[in-house]
Amino acid sequence: MLPKCDVISQDDFFKPESEVETDERGFKLYDVLDALYMDELVKSIRNWMKSPASSGVLTELQSPCDNPKNTEDVYILIVEGFLLYNYKPLNELWHRRYFLTLPYEECKRRRSTRVYQPADTPGYFDGHVWPMYLKYKNELEENASNIVYLDGTKSQEELLASVYSDIMQELKKLMEGTQQVTE
Repeated sequence: MLPKCDVISQDDFFKPESEVETDERGFKLYDVLDALYMDELVKSIRNWMKSPASSGVLTELQSPCDNPKNTEDVYILIVEGFLLYNYKPLNELWHRRYFLTLPYEECKRRRSTRVYQPADTPGYFDGHVWPMYLKYKNELEENASNIVYLDGTKSQEELLASVYSDIMQELKKLMEGTQQVTE
C-alpha cells in the first residue's frame, strides 16, 4: 500500500539462545533489551537512512536527499518490534510511533497460540512476558512522547486503516511543507 517502503523487524536481531540470560526461575529473558543486538538494529536503520534507494526499494529518485515533489518520491521505513521506544539511541530516529496495547487475557490467549523456539516454559507468560510488557509500557508513558496508542483488540483491517490514514496525513504535511519551501 505504501510505495517505496521497507520493513525492519526487531525480531531479526535476537541473540542466540546461548547468549540470552536466564533468571533465578530458569526463564530465558527474551523480553528485555539485553536479549537483542540493539546496536546492530540501529546500524541497520542508519544504513537504510543513508541510502534507501539501494535497500531493495524502487530507485526512481536521483538522490534520496532530493526534496520530494510528491508522495512517490518519499522512502518509508517501518521498524517493528516490542522494545523499540525503550532504547534511547533509536528515539531520535522516529517520525511516528505506534504502540499496540492489549489487555492481559487477550495477550495471554494470543501468546498461547504462537509457536516459539525455544518454547515457552510453564509460567513464562505470567512470570516474565507480562511483567516486562507492563514495565516497558510504563517507561514509555513516562519518557516517550508522540506515541499513538492502538487498541490491539481491533481487527487487523481497522488497525491498518488507522495507521495508513495517519501516514498519508503525515506525507501530505511533508508535501505541503516542501511546496512552501520551494515556492
